[in-house]
Amino acid sequence: MKRLHVACCIAGGGPAGMMLGYLLARAGVEVAVLEKHPDFLRDFRGDTVHPSTLQVMDELGLYEAFLKLPHQEVDRLSAQVGDDRIEAADFRRLPTRARFVALMPQWDFLDFLAGRARSFPEFQLAMEARVESLLREGDQVTGVRAATPDGDLEVVADLVVAADGRDSDVRRLAGLAVRDLGAPMDVLWMRLPRFPDDEGASLGRAAAGRIFVQIPRGDYFQCGYVVRKGGADELRAAGMEAFRRSIENVSPMMRGRTDALNTWDDVKLLGVSVNRLEAWCAPGLLCIGDAAHAMSPVGGVGINLAIQDAVATARLLHAPLRERRLTLADLRQVQRRREWPTRVTQAAQVFIQRRAIAPTLAGGEIKAPWPLKLLNHAPWLRRLTARAVGLGIRPEHVGSPDVHEA
Repeated sequence: MKRLHVACCIAGGGPAGMMLGYLLARAGVEVAVLEKHPDFLRDFRGDTVHPSTLQVMDELGLYEAFLKLPHQEVDRLSAQVGDDRIEAADFRRLPTRARFVALMPQWDFLDFLAGRARSFPEFQLAMEARVESLLREGDQVTGVRAATPDGDLEVVADLVVAADGRDSDVRRLAGLAVRDLGAPMDVLWMRLPRFPDDEGASLGRAAAGRIFVQIPRGDYFQCGYVVRKGGADELRAAGMEAFRRSIENVSPMMRGRTDALNTWDDVKLLGVSVNRLEAWCAPGLLCIGDAAHAMSPVGGVGINLAIQDAVATARLLHAPLRERRLTLADLRQVQRRREWPTRVTQAAQVFIQRRAIAPTLAGGEIKAPWPLKLLNHAPWLRRLTARAVGLGIRPEHVGSPDVHEA
């Protein structure tokens, strides 16, 4: 069995794990990131890089290089609610360098971070390394044992960070209690053709019993068809042709394009969950990102909240990790810092789910409520919604050092 000793072992090479690994290695902390998949190529993951994340990239000196990657920029968001088109958010006056949302495949984002992190001698990345058990000394987590193609890998660490998503293996192995806040819907994701003269703004459409989201992505739209929780089986039973017609009814511009859906293999189901841990940490263990708080797709904020967790974690823990004096009190600081933004964001998502999404999916006539219509007549309100979505609650700034700068 291969054995590795590091200050921090991160389970999960998603946005939270990779950003934390980069920041800790940059600060001189020996870190190993374990990713269970052989690569980052998984479709329909969080691809909306918000201004809060772009601000972090700017503070790290990576902004220009990052935006050389293929992406689309959306500076306004709109929605079609029944017969009313609502201008929902305008990012063009945000008090930050990036006044837009960058739409970028998550695998490009993760490959970029991994490539930069590998330049630090303190950073190690193991692909196809699935955590199967935790190492313990009494109540203290002291590392993990992972299965790899080359045999078992044992990583001994002062801190194990669970950044392995909403179905976290590490969280389950630790036995941490999860509070489920409920979600009335699931989302079916798919790609449909986009033509050069199509509008560029991200657009959500709500009609009786249906919600449809189309996000421009180069030569295709990344589309989400929202169904009530557990309703995907009924759609499949009705057949692909009925599904195509339903899409075209809610989004007329998709007429003729739904032929791109040949089989149900072209449609991916995302089971929506909204939950959070009561306690994010235990001796030697910390959960961040979706492992600590699964977010609804409402607002597309999940990836950005996870990155904010990573930035705060690196700022608060880089010194005790580097000096090998980490305590449970240090870990609790991370939860105290990040729990309030999580609670506020989830409360807003649950409110929207209950008051808007669930009634829409239940059917009946759809009309835009007057507060929503007010956005069309009050530019300052659109700037407020842009700030809430783009920067979030309590945006984090890089406070961990770069020990390699000289």
